[in-house]
Amino acid sequence: MNTAAPVALVTGGNRGIGRETARQLAGLGHTVLLSARRSEDAERAAAEPVAPGGSGTLLPCRLDVTDADSVRALASRVEEEFGRLDVLVNNAAVNYDTARRAVSVDLDEVRRTLETNLFGAWRTTQEFLPLLRRSPHARVVNVSSESGSLEGMSGGTPAYGVSKAALNALTRKLADELRADRILVNAVCPGWIATDMGGPGGAPVDQGATRVVWAATLPDSGPTGGFFRDGEPLPW
Repeated sequence: MNTAAPVALVTGGNRGIGRETARQLAGLGHTVLLSARRSEDAERAAAEPVAPGGSGTLLPCRLDVTDADSVRALASRVEEEFGRLDVLVNNAAVNYDTARRAVSVDLDEVRRTLETNLFGAWRTTQEFLPLLRRSPHARVVNVSSESGSLEGMSGGTPAYGVSKAALNALTRKLADELRADRILVNAVCPGWIATDMGGPGGAPVDQGATRVVWAATLPDSGPTGGFFRDGEPLPW
């Protein structure tokens, strides 16, 4: 393992955009902690080859972003093994609830969605912040969705849409507060991607992951506090 390589953590990295993001970052030479709620899922995903020609490493790890003890345990492991974190990709998300309506959705379902999609990212960022501050080029990427954009928001998909709008708001808060630490924090919409969550008909998963990797590898002069797809700003 190259101890000088950038160290990245991808939450929800065992499938879909998370898995492909981890592979692409490893292909660029990163040491990537590919996390999943179940250790066996992380191990299975990390056993796949990295992007062609890649010199990085995929390391499987267990992480449940809804469990403070789980997040704390992984942060302790990263501190012990690497002493820093260079990239945090908050990708873990649940419940694309297209069949629900805000007027009737079970609020317990909404709370469960927020626990992963908002509070999971918030909790993980807070816990890993001391390690991010030790990096000379730290990046935080919140994997969001255009369904969280207030400008074009309509009815339907209430839990998911509200959770992503809140994640976008968190992105702005963190970016402003961490500007002095030179930590770039951005939200990225991968677009409609053909994954288990997105369903058939979307763009290839590698395309969505490339949009996330762009924000994870921004130069120091890059933007912070933005909401992007294909490197172009999206309306909030």
